[in-house]
Amino acid sequence: MSRNWKTICQLNDIPAQGARVLKRDDGDDIAIFRTIDDQVFALVDKCPHKGGPLSQGIVSGRTVTCPLHNWNIDLATGQACAPDEGCSGHIPVKLEAGAIFLALD
Repeated sequence: MSRNWKTICQLNDIPAQGARVLKRDDGDDIAIFRTIDDQVFALVDKCPHKGGPLSQGIVSGRTVTCPLHNWNIDLATGQACAPDEGCSGHIPVKLEAGAIFLALD
Protein backbone atom coordinates (compact mmCIF):
# COMPACT_ATOMS: atom_id res chain seq x y z
CA MET A 1 0.00 0.00 0.00
CA SER A 2 1.43 3.37 -0.97
CA ARG A 3 1.05 6.31 1.35
CA ASN A 4 -0.36 9.72 0.53
CA TRP A 5 2.55 11.91 1.70
CA LYS A 6 1.80 15.59 2.18
CA THR A 7 4.47 18.27 2.57
CA ILE A 8 3.86 20.09 5.86
CA CYS A 9 6.80 22.40 6.51
CA GLN A 10 10.58 22.64 6.57
CA LEU A 11 12.64 21.18 9.40
CA ASN A 12 13.91 24.66 10.27
CA ASP A 13 10.30 25.83 10.80
CA ILE A 14 10.32 23.82 14.06
CA PRO A 15 12.79 24.76 16.78
CA ALA A 16 15.04 22.03 18.15
CA GLN A 17 13.22 20.36 21.07
CA GLY A 18 10.02 22.06 19.97
CA ALA A 19 6.77 21.41 18.18
CA ARG A 20 4.35 22.87 15.68
CA VAL A 21 0.66 22.09 15.27
CA LEU A 22 -1.10 21.14 12.08
CA LYS A 23 -4.70 22.30 12.58
CA ARG A 24 -7.27 20.06 10.93
CA ASP A 25 -10.96 20.70 10.31
CA ASP A 26 -11.69 17.05 9.57
CA GLY A 27 -9.97 15.42 12.54
CA ASP A 28 -7.70 15.83 15.52
CA ASP A 29 -4.88 18.37 15.35
CA ILE A 30 -1.42 16.89 14.81
CA ALA A 31 1.68 17.87 16.79
CA ILE A 32 4.95 17.64 14.84
CA PHE A 33 8.03 17.39 17.06
CA ARG A 34 11.72 17.98 16.39
CA THR A 35 14.34 16.52 18.70
CA ILE A 36 17.72 18.06 19.51
CA ASP A 37 19.33 15.74 16.91
CA ASP A 38 16.80 16.65 14.18
CA GLN A 39 14.62 13.56 14.35
CA VAL A 40 10.99 14.31 13.49
CA PHE A 41 7.87 12.67 14.97
CA ALA A 42 4.13 13.31 14.69
CA LEU A 43 1.38 12.50 17.18
CA VAL A 44 -2.24 13.40 17.67
CA ASP A 45 -2.05 16.55 19.80
CA LYS A 46 -3.84 14.99 22.80
CA CYS A 47 -2.37 13.31 25.84
CA PRO A 48 -4.05 9.93 26.43
CA HIS A 49 -4.63 10.90 30.08
CA LYS A 50 -6.82 14.03 29.97
CA GLY A 51 -6.37 15.31 26.42
CA GLY A 52 -3.69 17.89 27.22
CA PRO A 53 -1.99 19.57 24.25
CA LEU A 54 1.24 17.61 23.76
CA SER A 55 2.52 20.31 21.40
CA GLN A 56 2.86 22.57 24.46
CA GLY A 57 4.90 20.00 26.38
CA ILE A 58 8.64 19.74 26.92
CA VAL A 59 10.59 17.58 24.47
CA SER A 60 13.48 15.67 26.03
CA GLY A 61 15.28 12.97 24.09
CA ARG A 62 12.56 10.96 22.37
CA THR A 63 9.73 11.85 24.76
CA VAL A 64 7.38 14.75 25.35
CA THR A 65 5.99 15.65 28.77
CA CYS A 66 2.32 16.63 28.84
CA PRO A 67 1.93 20.17 30.22
CA LEU A 68 -1.14 19.26 32.30
CA HIS A 69 -0.12 16.31 34.48
CA ASN A 70 3.50 15.51 33.53
CA TRP A 71 2.82 12.24 31.71
CA ASN A 72 5.73 11.27 29.45
CA ILE A 73 4.83 10.13 25.94
CA ASP A 74 7.18 8.26 23.61
CA LEU A 75 7.47 10.30 20.41
CA ALA A 76 8.12 7.27 18.19
CA THR A 77 5.05 5.31 19.29
CA GLY A 78 2.69 7.67 21.11
CA GLN A 79 2.70 5.27 24.09
CA ALA A 80 2.67 6.64 27.62
CA CYS A 81 5.84 5.72 29.51
CA ALA A 82 5.43 3.38 32.50
CA PRO A 83 3.89 3.43 35.00
CA ASP A 84 1.29 5.38 33.00
CA GLU A 85 -0.76 3.65 30.31
CA GLY A 86 -2.42 4.88 27.14
CA CYS A 87 -1.53 5.98 23.67
CA SER A 88 -1.79 9.09 21.56
CA GLY A 89 -2.25 8.41 17.89
CA HIS A 90 0.99 8.18 15.91
CA ILE A 91 1.17 9.63 12.38
CA PRO A 92 3.82 8.38 9.92
CA VAL A 93 6.33 11.13 9.16
CA LYS A 94 9.43 11.41 6.99
CA LEU A 95 12.14 13.98 6.43
CA GLU A 96 13.60 14.43 2.95
CA ALA A 97 15.98 17.21 1.90
CA GLY A 98 14.91 19.34 4.86
CA ALA A 99 11.17 18.97 4.16
CA ILE A 100 8.76 17.27 6.59
CA PHE A 101 6.06 15.01 5.12
CA LEU A 102 3.11 13.36 6.90
CA ALA A 103 1.12 10.37 5.71
CA LEU A 104 -2.45 11.63 5.89
CA ASP A 105 -4.28 8.63 4.46
